Amino acid sequence: MDFEEEPMVSEQEVVNDNSGPRKPRVLIAASGSVAAIKFGHLLHSFSDWAEIKAVVTKSSLHFIDKASIPKGVVIYTDEEEWSSWKKIGDNVLHIELRKWADVMVIAPLSANTLGKIAGGLCDNLLTCVVRAWDFSKPLFVAPAMNTFMWNNPFTQRHLDTISELGISVVHPITKRLACGDYGNGAMAEPSVIYSTVMLAVDSQAQANGKFHGRRIEHFSIH
Repeated sequence: MDFEEEPMVSEQEVVNDNSGPRKPRVLIAASGSVAAIKFGHLLHSFSDWAEIKAVVTKSSLHFIDKASIPKGVVIYTDEEEWSSWKKIGDNVLHIELRKWADVMVIAPLSANTLGKIAGGLCDNLLTCVVRAWDFSKPLFVAPAMNTFMWNNPFTQRHLDTISELGISVVHPITKRLACGDYGNGAMAEPSVIYSTVMLAVDSQAQANGKFHGRRIEHFSIH
């Protein structure tokens, strides 16, 4: 699946560009859940409020409709992780994305990716960004999985672990799932994910000062 690409913004540009107020920069990621069919809708929800870039896992591409992606939004896949790296000193994508973003949102967060994050694994672009994340900046996740997977004891252990890191969870809802089962585990609606993130970030931004130039005061949400 081909997506639009653009050069990464360097950290020096982020620090030195003080041209005026700007929107928050939000990195939105999708992992391999059927709920990724709503990824385009989620990106549209954020597009007026924030500058956005997106990261998708290989398995999420089975569900994402390319036509649903807002025009101009850059989507990064695992294939781009090392494609621009030729020698020591070149930019590393997962590090540059972490530098660029003020906020990260993973929606949907699959059971597999939840387990990877909780265990500190980083075997794709998404989990490398999380492993390199600066936890003075907020990170939100919206889990999506079968009810029995959601109720599995491992899930609660993993949720407890990521909560200790300061990751905020937008909890799933109860409905008829894609597999046909009825129960809890469906990803929260994109509008709810957006409003949760927006209200939390705006509240902290007002407390710490508005977005200025190309940088933002760090804040955390627990």
